[in-house]
Amino acid sequence: MDFSQLVTFLEVAKLGSFSRAGQKVFRSQSAVSAQIRQLEQEYGDRLLDRSGKDVTLTPAGRVLLAYAERLIQLRDESKLAVSDHGGAPRGKLVVGANEATCLYVLPDVFAKYCSLHPEVQLSIYRNFSYKIVEKLENGTIDVGIVTLPVKSPKLKTTAIFRDQLMWMVSPQNPLAKHEVISVSEAAKQPMLLPKTGYTRRLMDKLLRPHESDLQVRMELPSVGMIKSFVAAGLGVSLVSASFARDQVLAGRVKLIPPKEKELWRELGLAYRRDRTLTQAARTFITTVRQLAATSR
Repeated sequence: MDFSQLVTFLEVAKLGSFSRAGQKVFRSQSAVSAQIRQLEQEYGDRLLDRSGKDVTLTPAGRVLLAYAERLIQLRDESKLAVSDHGGAPRGKLVVGANEATCLYVLPDVFAKYCSLHPEVQLSIYRNFSYKIVEKLENGTIDVGIVTLPVKSPKLKTTAIFRDQLMWMVSPQNPLAKHEVISVSEAAKQPMLLPKTGYTRRLMDKLLRPHESDLQVRMELPSVGMIKSFVAAGLGVSLVSASFARDQVLAGRVKLIPPKEKELWRELGLAYRRDRTLTQAARTFITTVRQLAATSR
């Protein structure tokens, strides 16, 4: 058995066709058939069922499929680790984060990292935390910055940033004179809700006992829109304090803590436990941890 046979087997299993697999691995259909026969002889069992033009995995083939994927993954990781060893970080690094984190938390991180490692090309995957977790699990992205906690045994997480959630009101709102705002007081105001995400789930939980008073004026897809509409006096919302820092300094909005208890949102680095990280990924993680430590 060699890796080329495993690659061919994986392509046949994925495409369900000897001819299409041959096109993908640049081999004739007869060469593909020969490689599959060699694998079947080595394992002593039929790996693929052929019915006309359709090709499907046998039970033995399904068992081998999982091992073949892992073997190819380990081969690729070993080649990457060896080529990456000892030199300056280079290549492409794919980082996942949600929109607000990209806008309000990561610019300083990226600026520092790019100044230290200019040969690394950064690519940003922007989506919600649960989507980033999915991409990390399937190996599509290298490192994620997600809202904690993360329930995935495949991932290792490290807390890096803690941000207080506060009520955001316009300076003209009667609540702007308060030192703290209770949930019941906030619920009597027109409410601007994020469409989804951690803050939306938290707001739903907080506001559920006050549904009789609640007037949801808008559901909005971005923190930027929520800040603009709060500043325009259209309602109140709950926001991570760091996301509204510029508007607070400009006097366009006010942030007031909840009366009942402090609310916090925690961000963490996340990456696969079982994968060898590239030097670019390792140095990125180190940079983020160092910046997080100095900001505390």
